Amino acid sequence: MSSIELHAAQRDEVATIENMMQFYLHDFSEWLPLKLGEQGLFNFQIKPGYWRNPATRPFLIKVDGELGGFVVVDADTHVPGAEHNIGYFFVSRRFRGQGVAKFVVSALLSQIPGQWQIFHIDANQPARRFWARLIPAFTEGNFTTQPLTVDGYPCTLYRLESSPQQPVGRPL
Repeated sequence: MSSIELHAAQRDEVATIENMMQFYLHDFSEWLPLKLGEQGLFNFQIKPGYWRNPATRPFLIKVDGELGGFVVVDADTHVPGAEHNIGYFFVSRRFRGQGVAKFVVSALLSQIPGQWQIFHIDANQPARRFWARLIPAFTEGNFTTQPLTVDGYPCTLYRLESSPQQPVGRPL
């Protein structure tokens, strides 16, 4: 029986998230024209002040105590009234399809109540299927969707409200 943990990243753990960002970008290079730099790394810069912004809340994901990914909640919203946004979400391939992402989203929405926006790039079919299953189940159908273009890419944006409750995820 495996356990899933989501814990707030401390200041010294942000570098761990930035390291894992290379894997996140590798995955995204399937849907976006991301290029490797001369040193063999994706050129990626976090917006200035992003980690210092009080609305930016990074979390590490652990499965049986092993690092399994990260998620970052921020206030970089695209619709009026939304307070929270999932800015980055990465689960290591080893742990995909095991309920880890579902647990993480459930825990986040339970721990951080309020108006949320969650969006995905439409070309990312795994994300499209994941959110299309999870959000209706979690919200009991109380959400809205709208098309959105972000950085020139067609996206689907979900808007929902969360309230404190028990996560719907489960230990594996």
